[in-house]
Amino acid sequence: MRPAGGDAQIRPFRVHVPDAELADLKRRIGATKWPSRELVADASQGVRLATMRELANHWQTNYDWRKLEAKLNALPQFTTSIDGVDIHFIHVRSRHANALPVIVTHGWPGSIIEQLKIIDPLTNPTAHGGNASDAFDVVIPSLPGHGFSGKPTDLGWDPVRIARAWVVLMKRLGYTRFVAQGGDWGNAVTEQMALLAPPELLGIHTNMAATVPENIAKALQAGGRPPADLSADEGYAYEQLDFFYKHGLAYAQEMSNRPQTLYAIEDSPVGLAAWMLDHDARSYGLIERVFAGRPEGLTRDDILDNVTLYWFTNTAVSSARLYWESKLPFFAPKGVAIPVAVSAFPDEIYTAPRSWAERAYPKLVHYNRLDKGGHFAAWEQPEVFAVELRNGFRSLRQSRSS
Repeated sequence: MRPAGGDAQIRPFRVHVPDAELADLKRRIGATKWPSRELVADASQGVRLATMRELANHWQTNYDWRKLEAKLNALPQFTTSIDGVDIHFIHVRSRHANALPVIVTHGWPGSIIEQLKIIDPLTNPTAHGGNASDAFDVVIPSLPGHGFSGKPTDLGWDPVRIARAWVVLMKRLGYTRFVAQGGDWGNAVTEQMALLAPPELLGIHTNMAATVPENIAKALQAGGRPPADLSADEGYAYEQLDFFYKHGLAYAQEMSNRPQTLYAIEDSPVGLAAWMLDHDARSYGLIERVFAGRPEGLTRDDILDNVTLYWFTNTAVSSARLYWESKLPFFAPKGVAIPVAVSAFPDEIYTAPRSWAERAYPKLVHYNRLDKGGHFAAWEQPEVFAVELRNGFRSLRQSRSS
């Protein structure tokens, strides 16, 4: 599944999981040793047993991995070796002239699956309410240690090193001007690309901006009260962050400190799924509703496509090491000086207020507070997300020829 290579060649890539591995997955799901039911009527003790039993039943009896394989193999996929690691990526060129190249980076527990729905709206905007002048060439890489990319065999693959690799990738593809987009770890990588300030990078877009002011961060860490002068939007963001710091950091703390200890999620597909579902409260709430029969933006197969990708690529632990490698403060402003576009979704870990975004990004070229969408915005709300990228980068297109 991962061709080896140590040169700068770009090699075509196809996905095929052997039948024996598909059968083994179903066998393992059927052999799950289930815990007792939670002792509360909500998800305060973690991912609920009824949700996981419904997920496992669908996974074992109805889910078809071959459908995802066909979808992926219908797209132009490639690998290339950068800094000793094989990087997998999707690369779709628009049929429209003067399309703007964009590299879109996923996070954890995401993957290229998050971005599949935005490819056509970005490369083929005229079929989705846009103009030909809004077209993008789209590059979607798998982070090192994630998905079909190689697993680093040396230390140091943090967001800074990945950012350098992404600049190499875009230049290797022949792009002399491009933009970058990311959320979650994708935002960390994208902001580091901006800090590297390669002349080819025109600007960035983020759907999980790093804008938390220092006084807010200190108050949150001390468990204190929020400053009295916060606006309504700032107060809402403070409440979101306070909840996340108190209830949503367990996975990040484990992976930051002891990623290699997570053997269980490499060995149990249901264990892996539960670990991935419990990322943040609002995303989990949406997924729980999907498995209760109320899909909204995501389907059961969407969710299992992502989990199954992690399972077959055996990347539960290798992806977790990114948390161990990174020493960056996740939500703190980094001093990005190039143009930035921000889309603030209401069900994100925190909805960055315009006031914080303006301070964090002195060259803020676009800010929009959306009515719907969460942490996996491109996956949940692809059409809205595509419009945000069109609007966010529109002012930068003219500078490509300067």
